[in-house]
Amino acid sequence: MTPQKRLFDLVLALVLAGILAVPFLLLLGYLLWREGRPVFYVSERMQAPGQPFQLWKLRTMTVVQDDSGVSGGDKATRITPMGRFLRRARLDEIPQLWNVIRGDMSFVGPRPPLRSYVERFPDVYAQVLRSRPGITGLATLKFHAHEDWLLRRCSTAAETDAVYARCCVPKKAHLDLIYQQNQSVCLDLKLIAETFGRVLVKRLFKK
Repeated sequence: MTPQKRLFDLVLALVLAGILAVPFLLLLGYLLWREGRPVFYVSERMQAPGQPFQLWKLRTMTVVQDDSGVSGGDKATRITPMGRFLRRARLDEIPQLWNVIRGDMSFVGPRPPLRSYVERFPDVYAQVLRSRPGITGLATLKFHAHEDWLLRRCSTAAETDAVYARCCVPKKAHLDLIYQQNQSVCLDLKLIAETFGRVLVKRLFKK
């Protein structure tokens, strides 16, 4: 990560944290009343091969003892009504501002992968994770809807894993490497604006 990109991330994260502090505390209070504990979902992700970190999100599913793997149709029944709204508006990702401030993540980059995929596809992620993982990115914007469609059709954890490994990993890696080759602060601003316009607003107000 270049010093310019790190400075951009840090300034934007601190500004957003200040703006969102009060609304976020109100949201936490509502979630605690409506959904109960735990309010947060913390999961291991990889910043780089051999470098794990704890990714923070708002909990959007019912709690089970063993929860691993990417989300597919096999987990659909566990998503709470409030969780569905949080995901659609991407409000569940607000706690990742803490990950950005810590330096675990950037605002723009590849989505942070699970350790299992980094270990299964070491050559792919050795290249992809030269970029700091991000909250949004080119692959998130261009492939997320299709990925969601593919995984939503899966009925078991094994099927979800197979589809993700076969179809999603290579396509997302291709887009992540295109971003890596063209990364700039201007491109990051464009992708952040596109995320807000195409993902947040459209999903929040879609019927």
